[in-house]
Amino acid sequence: MGGTTTQMIETPYGPGRLFTRRARRPQATLLLSHGAGNGIDTHDLMALNDALPGQGITVVRFEQPWRVKGKPVATPPKSLDAALTTAANWMRVRTPLVVGGRSAGARSAVRTARGLGAAGALCLAFPLHPPSKPQNSRAHELLDAKVPTLVLQGTRDRFGTPEEFPDSVEVTPIPGADHSLVVGKRGPVSQSDADAILVESTLEWLVREVIA
Repeated sequence: MGGTTTQMIETPYGPGRLFTRRARRPQATLLLSHGAGNGIDTHDLMALNDALPGQGITVVRFEQPWRVKGKPVATPPKSLDAALTTAANWMRVRTPLVVGGRSAGARSAVRTARGLGAAGALCLAFPLHPPSKPQNSRAHELLDAKVPTLVLQGTRDRFGTPEEFPDSVEVTPIPGADHSLVVGKRGPVSQSDADAILVESTLEWLVREVIA
């Protein structure tokens, strides 16, 4: 397992950037994009990046063009989907491809997964609805994906708690975590334990739904 390589690519909305950490004998490739107000170095994305390559999963983190340009807030969903699609097509992987991301990146993943022929979609902190507006549900995006999907959701997420998701959606609760999948100092588990739940649940799901 080597270090991380970086590659700039052209998308319809400007240059994006891929950060790749390859597994020695890859059995799947996980393409992850970030949220609408942060980048590819959040603790949850880094936990997957650090742990999965040693388990046979190549991890590619995609930095959206708006972030590369230094803008503070994400561009519209259409642009996120187009850039993510360009990144996936540029990679031309030989292993099963799983698209994923956190928050806005999770929404983009489920919207594009089927068109990309992805073997699955991984959603970290999926924003099921705006805070305090459960009536404005985005569950249809998950249901329309038509690929195996795993949601990793904090039990204190203001954008939707695990029990709010449809029964047909596979959800792993992260005890005490908020929308950033961060656990408070007095939470029911430590942050390291929460990150371990995230990694172990993802790996178990990948083996069961994608690699097997």
